[in-house]
Amino acid sequence: MWNNVEFSFEAVWKVLLVGLVLGAGLPLIFALGIRSLAWGSGGDAEVHTAGTTGTRANPFGTVLGWFLFLVVLAGIALGITFIVASGFGKQLSFEHIFPTIVDKH
Repeated sequence: MWNNVEFSFEAVWKVLLVGLVLGAGLPLIFALGIRSLAWGSGGDAEVHTAGTTGTRANPFGTVLGWFLFLVVLAGIALGITFIVASGFGKQLSFEHIFPTIVDKH
């Protein structure tokens, strides 16, 4: 009986971890990308009082923002690839550096 409980908790933790990473992690990374682009533009989108200027533009913020968007797009692409591969009776393998689609064992 205790083995079943251990297996259940192990499965629950895996589902919770994937849910946090994909359910909250990707939107968080996207929001950080938006914030980085705002930092990179120097705050030009803000309304300033007459005679004052915003902060200076920071090119690193723009590069960081686009990198974070690429991470989000990669996560989405991997999710779609996983769904399509399982629909064709295949599975996504991470044995090598790049994910590959292989036959199910």
